[in-house]
Amino acid sequence: MKAGERLVGEARERRSLRMPIRERLGETAIASGFVLTAAIVANTVPWNRPADPLLIAALAVLLALVSRVEFEVGSGYAVPEQLVFVPLLFLAPLPMVPLIVAAAFLLSRLPDFLSGEAHANRWLYALSDSWFTIGPVLVLGLLAPGDPDLGSTPVYLLAFLAQAVAGLGPAVLGERLAFGASPLDTLRSAGWSLRIDAILSPIALMVAMAAVREPAVVVVIVPLVWLLHHFSEERKERYAAALELNRAYRGTVMLLSDVVEAEDNYTADHCRSVVELVTSVADELDIEKEARQELEFAALLHDVGKISIPKEILNKPAELTDSEYALMKTHTVEGQLLLDRVGGLLARVGAIVRSCHERWDGAGYPDGLAEREIPVEARIVFTCDAYNAMTTNRPYRRAMSMETALEELWANAGKQFDPLVVTAVSNVVRRQNIAPERSPVDAVRSVLVSRQGSSQVEAAG
Repeated sequence: MKAGERLVGEARERRSLRMPIRERLGETAIASGFVLTAAIVANTVPWNRPADPLLIAALAVLLALVSRVEFEVGSGYAVPEQLVFVPLLFLAPLPMVPLIVAAAFLLSRLPDFLSGEAHANRWLYALSDSWFTIGPVLVLGLLAPGDPDLGSTPVYLLAFLAQAVAGLGPAVLGERLAFGASPLDTLRSAGWSLRIDAILSPIALMVAMAAVREPAVVVVIVPLVWLLHHFSEERKERYAAALELNRAYRGTVMLLSDVVEAEDNYTADHCRSVVELVTSVADELDIEKEARQELEFAALLHDVGKISIPKEILNKPAELTDSEYALMKTHTVEGQLLLDRVGGLLARVGAIVRSCHERWDGAGYPDGLAEREIPVEARIVFTCDAYNAMTTNRPYRRAMSMETALEELWANAGKQFDPLVVTAVSNVVRRQNIAPERSPVDAVRSVLVSRQGSSQVEAAG
C-alpha cells in the first residue's frame, strides 16, 4: 500500500473513534492556544469596518458548506475554504474573522457528529484547524486594513505566507503530539493543501474586490465549489477502492496463512514470528514505508509454497533422498507461482518469496543470485528466518541461546547473509532481548537441516 493510501485509511478509521488521551491532550492545548490568541487579536487589531450580522452569518454558512468539500490528503484534508476566507477578510471586521471561521468549521462538522461518521469529541479540531486565520488577520490589520486593492499585492503575498506559517506550525505540533508523526511527513501532506490555497487565492481576491461593492457577488463561487465537490467525491471513491483492494489482499494473505497452518502448524507459527522480527529489522534499516507491506506479506508467506509439497515428504521423519530434497527446494518457486495467480500486490510479494533462500555468496536457490542481485526484502526475510529457526526448539536439539545464534549469523555474514542485515538483526534482538522459543516443533525442520552443510546456518524451509 502506498504511504498516502495508508495514511488516508488510518485517518478514516480514527475519525469515527473517540480521541485517545494523547491526541485529546494535544488538540486541547492547540485549540486552547487558538482561543486565547483569537481573543487577543479581537481586542488588539483595529476594528476596520462595521459588522453586518446578516452578511457575517451568510459568509459563515457559505464557509461551512465549502468546508464540506474535502480532498483526503495523508492523515488530513485539503479544503478549498480559501474561496470564502479571502472575501471574508475584506467583508467582515478583521478582529472577528478567526472566531467566524472557527464557528463555520464547527457548523460544517455538525452533520458528521450527528451521523456518527465523526466522533463528537473531535470538535476540538474545528478550533485547532482555525489557526491559519491568525497570520493574515495580523498582516492585513497592520499593513492593509482597507478594501482590496491590486496595489497592495505585496502585502497580500505576505499575508498568504503568514497564513501558511500560522497553519503549518500547529499542524506539525498536533501530528507530532498525537501520532508521533515526523514534521517532514506532515509538511508533505500540507503541501497539497497549500498548493490548492495558492491556486484559489487570486480567484478569491477578484471575488472580494467585486463583493466589497456588491456582497451578493460571492455566490459566483458556488459553481466552482460544486465542481470541486465532484472532484473530491471521485477522489474519495478512488481511495475507497484502493483501501478495499488492500483489505482483499490482506484477506487473501490471512487465508493462505490459515492453509499453511492447516498443513504444518510449525510453519505457520514460525512465519508469524519471522514477521515480528522482520518488522523491527525494517525499522532498523529504515526501509521505505511504501515497501513495508510487501515485506511483511513476504515474511508471512515465505513458506506458502510448501502447501504444494506432498505431506509424506513434508512430514517425513527421516532424511530426505536427493530427489525428495530437490522437490522440497521447489517450494519457493511454487510459492511465487501461487501468488502470481492472485496478481497485483501479491505478485510482487511472490518475487520476494522466490528469492527468500538465495545466499549472499550465490550458492542459494532457486536462481543462484548473489549479493545485491537478491531483493533486499528477501535478504531480510532470509536472515530473520535463520535466526528464528536457530532459536526454536527442535526434536534433535534445544533452541540456541540468543548469543550463540548471533555468533552463527556473524560467522556466515558475507557468505549466506548480507552483513548489513546481520548487523540490523543483531541490534534488534539485543535491544529487544528476543528470547529463544520454548515450544516443541515438527520433525520436518531437522530433516531440512540434515541436508545443509555443517558450516551453514540453518534456515527454516
